[in-house]
Amino acid sequence: MKLALFGANGMAGTQIAKEALMRGHELTAIVRDPARFSLSGDSLQDSFASRLTVVVGNVLDPISVAKIVKGHDAVISAAGPGNTTANNPDLALIIPQAAHSLIAGLTAAGVNRLVVVGGAGSLFVAPGMQLVDTPDFPVQYRPASLAHREALGIYEKADLDWTFISPAAIFMSGDRTGKFRVGTDELLVDEHGESRISAEDYAIALLDEVEKPQYIRRRMTVAY
Repeated sequence: MKLALFGANGMAGTQIAKEALMRGHELTAIVRDPARFSLSGDSLQDSFASRLTVVVGNVLDPISVAKIVKGHDAVISAAGPGNTTANNPDLALIIPQAAHSLIAGLTAAGVNRLVVVGGAGSLFVAPGMQLVDTPDFPVQYRPASLAHREALGIYEKADLDWTFISPAAIFMSGDRTGKFRVGTDELLVDEHGESRISAEDYAIALLDEVEKPQYIRRRMTVAY
């Protein structure tokens, strides 16, 4: 498949890029600064050179989005402000803005498939109670979590074959095990009550969904 990936420089984006290339896909990695793009080693990146194109693009500009994604089979968005919202909550606004831009850009380009790296905050932990609304939810992560929740609502109204993939509550680089559980709208926890997933295993779940869609126009989640 020919895939376009926004936010390829981030933690999730880097692992998604690596997983897509390891599976033999053609990948257009869309970044703001190509000099910062790396697949954890020049030799690894060189081995994928024939199937990897790195371009500069703006996920907040529908015209830029449409121009870049035209001709691709699917678009993946891992774009976001990262952890910077802890010091500047307004940066979280990038998340819903990107949702509007991606929908407009993909529609203009005639690309119907969109897979989005979402947040865990809007997952339900009890009937009518989402993780972000629980009393102990970390204040520093609240702006981004609320923004992801807003973005999910935007995608739910879109006339595209979208999938919004929420990670577990603890989401960081780790091991690639290939062993995890997939759910829908509820936070998944293990036998110790922990909710976690590595970026490496999250990337596996995301590419599985890209290759063999099971959650069209739905949210899914992945955790151990």
